[in-house]
Amino acid sequence: MENLEQENSLQITGNVLVPGNDGYDQARSVWNAMIDRKPALIAQCKNSQDVAATLAFAGRHDYPVSIRGGGHNVAGHAVCDDGVMIDLSGMRGVSVDAEKRTARVAGGATWRDVDAASQAHGLATPGGLISDTGVAGLTLSGGIGWLRSRHGLCIDNMLSVEIVTADGQVRRASEQENADLFWAVRGGGGNFGVITEFEFQLYPLGPEVMFCAPIYALDCGAEPIRFWRDFLADKSDRIGSLLEFSTVAESEDFPPEYWGKQVYTMAAVYAGDAEEGERVMQPLRELAPLATDFSGRMDYREVQQLFDTLMPAGQFRCYWKSLYLSSLTDAVIDEILEGVSSVPSPNSLSSIWNFGGATAQVAADATAFGDRSMPWMFSIDSVWEGAENDATNIDWTRDLWGRMQRHSHGGRMYLNFPGQGEEGDKLLQDTFGSDNFRKLREIKAKYDPDNRFRFNQNIRPAA
Repeated sequence: MENLEQENSLQITGNVLVPGNDGYDQARSVWNAMIDRKPALIAQCKNSQDVAATLAFAGRHDYPVSIRGGGHNVAGHAVCDDGVMIDLSGMRGVSVDAEKRTARVAGGATWRDVDAASQAHGLATPGGLISDTGVAGLTLSGGIGWLRSRHGLCIDNMLSVEIVTADGQVRRASEQENADLFWAVRGGGGNFGVITEFEFQLYPLGPEVMFCAPIYALDCGAEPIRFWRDFLADKSDRIGSLLEFSTVAESEDFPPEYWGKQVYTMAAVYAGDAEEGERVMQPLRELAPLATDFSGRMDYREVQQLFDTLMPAGQFRCYWKSLYLSSLTDAVIDEILEGVSSVPSPNSLSSIWNFGGATAQVAADATAFGDRSMPWMFSIDSVWEGAENDATNIDWTRDLWGRMQRHSHGGRMYLNFPGQGEEGDKLLQDTFGSDNFRKLREIKAKYDPDNRFRFNQNIRPAA
């Protein structure tokens, strides 16, 4: 490989960093502390023209490309070894058209940026659960958040994108323009280009919403969980919820007798009037003795930041796997309870997520994301400290994930929680469905025939 430090052919308005430059190590650091990769060059782009120039440079020198938005992807796809890393973190602008109820969001923006700009007008669009997550990374693989019950996934609210493809062309993609590309980016990840701007639909919401979060000890057993499951059965169009298993830290937020104990939180957001939501969700707070209760009416932006402290950037090593569940029977609940009880790290989380509502109203072939009929998801989010504990935590995660496969909804998983994607093409074919996967490979061949964008949950071009 040539010495890129002496290469002067890449001229952009942002900074160009190579190993040894000030700021290089900071720029290549991402949220998961397990990731320690060293790009040959980092282009800190400021606009779509910078991105186009960088892609042209990568093409001339036959370098693969990784794309950093928020740097939150658990597999660390934002950063590559010995390739070109396009860093969009300096592109964070959000412009809201309150009359049209739309937002234009730069490719490096976080959900905190979007929420701040949209809530200034009493509006919101479905986002994630952690506010410093990048909009692009979360959205392109579907985007599951609190508002999915009433407004669906992030991709269901995309109106258009500005995207720079591997040939360096800046394109607009929507239902009316480059429709094949627009179809592909709604679930197909970062395989097709660098998105420099999203356009989202916004909806009236807040500023006050009802957040429900009673916390029960794990030894309360399965009965409260079964109630939660049955309670949500006719409310999936109003309530986005997850039941999260965790271990209580030594914190003044909990009575000392719960420190170090395993608990589960029935976290839920009512996508509507806060007072009505408080009344509707009250039964979830009365199922057993409470470890504590974080429920209450609060500002929507506060809700969007509640989970931030659980996942501080760069502090923990992480390996996450997920699967969609075909059902949540009593037996499945019992098996999950047994599995999470042996978690090796007190920092790890596991969650059961409800679906249905607006999420389920989109046809399998309408977006690359695929089938929407899964009623539940189970995610295993292992989080720990120290490289010496890697094998223990990864093996535990894969073992529990493997044991749960017999309850899987067609072998599918949420591609934002893929582990390291070890299952390759089989994982993608199962998740997208054979027809969607074939179509994605054809679109990949059209827009990225050399597989320049391969640092992702990679879709190889059709031959």
